[in-house]
Amino acid sequence: MKQKKTKKTNRVSLREAIRLNVRVIKMVYGGRRKLLFLQLAKTAFAALTPYIGIYLSALLIDELTTTRSPETLRALVWWILGTAAVIALVQSVLNRLHAVESTAMWEHVHHLYGKKMLSMDFVNIDNPNTHTLVSRINQNSQGGGWGPDRIVWQLDNLWSSVLKLFGGSALVVTLFTSKVESGSAVEFLNSPITTATVLLLMVTITLCAPIFGAIGGRLYMQSSADHRLGNRLFGYYGWFGTNENSSVDARIYNLRKICDNYNYAKTSLFASKGYFAKLNKGKLGLVNVISSVVQSLFNVLIYFYVCLKAWGGALSLGGITQHISAVHIIAGSVRGILSTLTDMHNNAFFLIDVFAFFDMPDKMYQGTLTVEKRRDRDYEIEFRNVSFKYPNAEQYALKNVSFKFKIGEKLAVVGQNGSGKTTFIKLLCRLYDPTEGEILLNGIDIRKYDYRNYMSIFSVVFQDFRLLNFTVGNIIACASEYDRDRVFACAESVGLGEKIRSLPNGLDTYIDKEYDSAGVEFSGGEMQKIALARTLFKDSGFMVLDEPTAALDPVAEAEVYQSFDKIVGDKTAIYISHRLSSCRFCDVVAVFDGGALVQMGSHDDLVADENGQYHKLWHAQAQYYAEEQG
Repeated sequence: MKQKKTKKTNRVSLREAIRLNVRVIKMVYGGRRKLLFLQLAKTAFAALTPYIGIYLSALLIDELTTTRSPETLRALVWWILGTAAVIALVQSVLNRLHAVESTAMWEHVHHLYGKKMLSMDFVNIDNPNTHTLVSRINQNSQGGGWGPDRIVWQLDNLWSSVLKLFGGSALVVTLFTSKVESGSAVEFLNSPITTATVLLLMVTITLCAPIFGAIGGRLYMQSSADHRLGNRLFGYYGWFGTNENSSVDARIYNLRKICDNYNYAKTSLFASKGYFAKLNKGKLGLVNVISSVVQSLFNVLIYFYVCLKAWGGALSLGGITQHISAVHIIAGSVRGILSTLTDMHNNAFFLIDVFAFFDMPDKMYQGTLTVEKRRDRDYEIEFRNVSFKYPNAEQYALKNVSFKFKIGEKLAVVGQNGSGKTTFIKLLCRLYDPTEGEILLNGIDIRKYDYRNYMSIFSVVFQDFRLLNFTVGNIIACASEYDRDRVFACAESVGLGEKIRSLPNGLDTYIDKEYDSAGVEFSGGEMQKIALARTLFKDSGFMVLDEPTAALDPVAEAEVYQSFDKIVGDKTAIYISHRLSSCRFCDVVAVFDGGALVQMGSHDDLVADENGQYHKLWHAQAQYYAEEQG
C-alpha cells in the first residue's frame, strides 16, 4: 500500500538551538558530575594518545632508514609496546567506568520522564495529546536516536575533535615551516604565498565536506515524521501475529496479507521503491557522494604536497608518516566539530517536544488544609450544582449535579454508557476539578484540602485497572515491607485465600514471569480480586468500585456480593455497575442519563417507578436476573 509522505519539518533558529542544548546538558548532567569528569577524561585520553604512537612510529622509521642502531631500535620497540599496553589498560578502565555512569545517566533521564508523568495533573495524563507527545518523543529516540540521550554522544565527539585538532596542530607545524633544499625543482614550496595557498585550499576543502554532510543530515532530520510513521507501521503490523490478543484473529482471517501490504509493498516507506530509497537515490545520495568526493580531493592534495616536500628534502620518511597522519586527524577533527555542531542544531528540533512535555503546566490548585482523621469516619460529601466539560470538548459530560451522601452508605451509580458515571467518580476523587459548581467534604470545598491528603481517603478499583508485575503481597500492600497477616486477611475476605495457599511462594509469588521464572499468570477474575484486596488493605474511608465483578464468573461474583457488607464494613462504598442486580446490595442508587442525575433512591423504590429511567434499565436486563428478583 502506498503511504503518503508527511509534510517536512522546519529547523529552529540558532539562538533557540543554543538555548535548548544548554538546557538539555543541564538536565542530563545535573547532579552527575562524575559522568562529566569521566567523559572528559576518557575522550581526552582517546583523542591524545594516538599522537604518542604517531610520534614513536616516526622515530622508529627514521632510525630504520638512517643509523639503524640496535640499542636505539630496541629501546624504541620497548617504548612502543610499553606505551601501547599502558594506553590499552587505562583506556579499558576509563571505558568501563564511563559505561557504568552512562547507564546510570540513561536511567536518570528516563526517571525524569516517569517522575514528571506521575506528578503531573491527571487532566494532562488523561489528555490524548500528552500520550501522542510522549509517543513521538520515544519514537524519535528509538528510531533516529534524537533527543536528550544524543547529547552524550555529541559532547563526546565535540570534545574529542577539539583535542585532536590541537594535538594534530602541534605535530603538523613543521610540515609548513620546514624548507626544501635550495636549487630544488620544488623550491617554490618555500614561498609564503605557496604555503598560504595550500593552507587555504586545505581549509576550504575541509569545510566543504561537513557542509554537504550537514545538508544530508538536515534532509534526514526533516524526514523524521516519515521515519516515525514507518517505524509505527512496522512495529504494529510486523509483530501483529506475535501479539497474544490478536494472534488468533491473524490466523483465522489470514491477516498476514494486510500486514505484508503495509510492511513489504514496493511503495512502502522503507521498501526499495519507497520514500527513503528515493531520497537516497536523489538529494540525500547526491550530497553524500559530493561529500565523499570532496574528502578524496583533500587526500589527493595532502599526499601531493607532502610528497613534494619530501622530494625537496624537507621531510624524512618518518616525517612523511607523521605529517600525513596528523593532517588527516586535523581534517577529521574539523569535520567532526562542524558535523557535531550541525547535529546539535538538528537535534534541537526534537528537544522542543521534550521540553514541551517537561514544561506542561499543572493548573490544579493543591490546597493546604488537612482532611480530619475522624475515628467515627463521619464524613459527608456534597455535589453542589456541579457541571463538567472535558478539555477541548463542546458538550458537558455532567450538568447541574447536586446531591449528598454520608460515610457508611453504599451508593450504586448506574446508567448507560456515556451517561456520566465515570466522570462523576473522577470528579469525586479530584482527578478533575468541576467546570462549574463545587464538591464539598464536610462543608469545605475539596480544592482547599491538600491534594495528596484528600486522595488518601479513597481506595479505587477502576474497570481498566493495572497491577504491577511484583509479588502478590507487594501489590496488595503497595509496599516492600508489610503486615503479612493483614495482607492475607484482606485476600481471604475477597475469596483469594485458597489461591494464595496454593501458590509456590504464597504472598511472595510474582505476578507473571517478567521478574521471576516461578511467577504465576493469574486469570482476569483473580487479578480483580487482588485489586479488591488492595483497596481493603489501604483502609480508606471511601471505597470506589468500578465494575468490581466484571471479570468474575457467576459463582465468584455471588461470593463477592454475599460478603459485600463484610468487605466494605463501615466504609462508604461507591459502586459503579452495568449489572443492576448488584444495586440490591446498596442503600442508595444514583441514576445518570445524558450527563444529568435523573433519579436517586433505593432499589425497590426506583424499580417501582414505572416512568423512571431505572425501571427501564432494570426490565431491559430482566432476563439476566429475573430469577434473583423472584
